[in-house]
Amino acid sequence: MNEQSQDFTEQGAAFQKIWLGSMSKLMQAAFAFSPNSTPPELLREIRNGILQALGETWNEFLRSPQFQENMKQCMENAVAFRKHTNDFMAKVHKEMQTPSRDDIDTIQLTVRHMETRILDRLEKLAKQIEALKPGTGALKTSRTGAKAAVRQPQARRASRRRAAKTVNQSRNL
Repeated sequence: MNEQSQDFTEQGAAFQKIWLGSMSKLMQAAFAFSPNSTPPELLREIRNGILQALGETWNEFLRSPQFQENMKQCMENAVAFRKHTNDFMAKVHKEMQTPSRDDIDTIQLTVRHMETRILDRLEKLAKQIEALKPGTGALKTSRTGAKAAVRQPQARRASRRRAAKTVNQSRNL
């Protein structure tokens, strides 16, 4: 407990040192102007000095080891919290015997693969049937065969878009 309070005191002192340095630079910048300047130019010099001092101070603060260590700890805690929450929700789904997000994504992906395989197989079968019909060749196709050949790729593309859309929607939940 004593070490923690000492660390906190040291971090507070380092933070105070940075801000006191920042304020002193701001005050120096505000009053570092030439006496022969016109009032609008004087204000620009004060503004530029203040902005430069703030930029340098923030750069020093953001690059300080204390700030970087605190940010690292914050990110590690956020990642640990997210993992803990995911594990907890997985346990809740398991106990309630409800499907989890991963289960639904897996099922959707499997159905999409099956749909793709079925459509590929149907295309092959349609080509084989067309080849077996008498009087039809590669250049001669019946009117219904041509329409079916046009509809089939469109239906396939539409079903793939629907499957991809449902997978993306479930991932966004």
